[in-house]
Amino acid sequence: MQGPGGTFMSNITPDAIEGSGGFNTESYGLMQENDFLAVMSNPLSTFSIDVDTASYANVRRFLNAGRLPPAAAVRIEELVNYFPYDYASPAGEAPFAVSVEIAGCPWNPRHRLARIGLKAEEIRRPPRGSNLVFLIDVSGSMAEPDKLPLATAALKQLVQELDGRDRIAIVVYAGASGLVLPPTSGDDKSQIIAALDRLQAGGSTNGAEGLELAYRIAKENFISGGVNRVILATDGDFNVGVTDRGELLRIIKRDADEGIFLTTLGFGMGNLKDDMLETLADKGNGNYAYIDSLGEARRVLVEQMGGTLITVAKDVKVQVEFNPVLVGTYRLIGYENRVLPKEHFNDDTKDAGEIGSGHTVTALYELVPAGMEDRAPSVDPLKYQTPATLAEAARAGETLTVKLRYKEPEGKQSRLLEFPAFDRGLPSGAASADFKFASAVAMFGMILRDSPHKGETTLDLVSRLSSEGAELDPGGYRAEFRQLVARAMPLARALPGTDRPKPRVEE
Repeated sequence: MQGPGGTFMSNITPDAIEGSGGFNTESYGLMQENDFLAVMSNPLSTFSIDVDTASYANVRRFLNAGRLPPAAAVRIEELVNYFPYDYASPAGEAPFAVSVEIAGCPWNPRHRLARIGLKAEEIRRPPRGSNLVFLIDVSGSMAEPDKLPLATAALKQLVQELDGRDRIAIVVYAGASGLVLPPTSGDDKSQIIAALDRLQAGGSTNGAEGLELAYRIAKENFISGGVNRVILATDGDFNVGVTDRGELLRIIKRDADEGIFLTTLGFGMGNLKDDMLETLADKGNGNYAYIDSLGEARRVLVEQMGGTLITVAKDVKVQVEFNPVLVGTYRLIGYENRVLPKEHFNDDTKDAGEIGSGHTVTALYELVPAGMEDRAPSVDPLKYQTPATLAEAARAGETLTVKLRYKEPEGKQSRLLEFPAFDRGLPSGAASADFKFASAVAMFGMILRDSPHKGETTLDLVSRLSSEGAELDPGGYRAEFRQLVARAMPLARALPGTDRPKPRVEE
C-alpha cells in the first residue's frame, strides 16, 4: 500500500514480526538513556554525530504491523534525523553550516530546549565517478519476500541512477562467498540487473569471508577522488565462519582508513541483527538504513543518493559548553551510544561519525535554567578545592557554545569551528516549524521508550505539535509520521511494555 510522498506502508501482519521460525531472535544494543548533568561539574557535552536513520524505519515496521517496538529499538536521534530540515546551507569553506535555536520545552514548560542543526554541502555526483561493490547476503535466512527479493529490487533502483563514470561489482556470501559480477560500467544496466535477478537464497552465513572479498575488489578498482564504497545488504545474521565481532570490525576499520567506506542496509523481521549492522556501519565510516519497503529504498538510494554515497566530512565531533550563569543542568536527548569522553574531542586519533552530501543532523538538549530545581545528583562540597571562578564570557549572556571538529574525507588532521548561542526567551509556541516538528518526534521516541524524562508528553501533544510543524513537508514524510502517531495511540495503552516483542539485547 502506497503512503504519502511515495513511501510505502508495509503489509506486515502482527504474527509475521515473530519471524518465519515462530520466534523472535532480533537483537538490539543495550542503551542507558542520558540523564541530567550539572553544568558546574560537567560543563562539556561531547558526542559523535549520527546520520543513521534505521531506527525510524524499523519503528515504522513495528507500528504498521500493529505492535509497539521494543524500547531498545528506539534511538531517538535516528527518529529525529530521519526528516529533512530547512537549515541554512554552508556559505564559507567549511563543508557544513551550524544553526542553534532555543525555545520553551514543549513537555516541560519550566525548561528550555536547544536545537543544534548541521547542514552539509550538497554534491549531487562525484566528478570522478563511483566504485561500488554490492555485498549481498544470500543465506537461507534471506529467502523471505522482505529480504533478498526486496534487497535486489532496492539495488536495482540505485543502478538506474548510475552511468558510465561508475563501476559496480556484485559479491554474494552464504556458506561460501563469490564474485557474481566483476566491475561493470554503470551504463551496462541490463547486465547488472540480470546478475541481481539470478540471485537465490540458501545455506548458512559466512559474512566475514564475503566482506574480505568485497573490500579486496573495491581496493583493486579504487578511484582516487571518487566514491569507493561497499554496500552490504543483509539481515545481519552472521552465523557461520568468522563470526567474532572484533574480527569483522578489524576488517572494516582497516579498509575505512584506506578510503573505502561501508553502507549497511538491513532487511527483514524476526531475526534482524540491528546492533551488528549499526556497529559495522560505524566502524566502516558509513551509514546504516533499514529498508522496510521499496519506498524507503527509493528515499535512501535515489532521493538521498548523494548523502548515502558521498562523504563530505568524517570524524565529525560536537562539543557543547554550557554557561553556568544561565544553565543549571542539561540532558542530551538521544545519542546514547555516540557520547564521547570530553578528552576525545581534540584527539584526532579517535573515531567519530561521517556526514554525507546534503545531510542534516539535529541534536536536542533539554536545559534546566540556573536556580531552578537541580535534576542532577549532588555531591558534597570539596574539602581541598574551591569551585573555579566564572570567566567574563559567562556574564556576557551566551547560553552555550557549540564547537565542532571534522576532517576532510581523505584528511588526517581535524579543523575546528565554534558558534556561540543566545537564549532570547522564545516560548515554544513561537518556535520555528522545524523546531516544533523535531520536538514532536523526540517526544514520540520518549513515549515509545517509556522514558522517565517524558514529563507532560502525550500522544495528543505529539500529534498537535507535529501538525503545527508540518508546513514544510517535502516528500510527505511528516504526514506519514502523523499517521504513525495515530497508529500508536491504541497501542499506547499497553505501555510500559505488555505488548512489546522481546528481542535479545546485546550487552
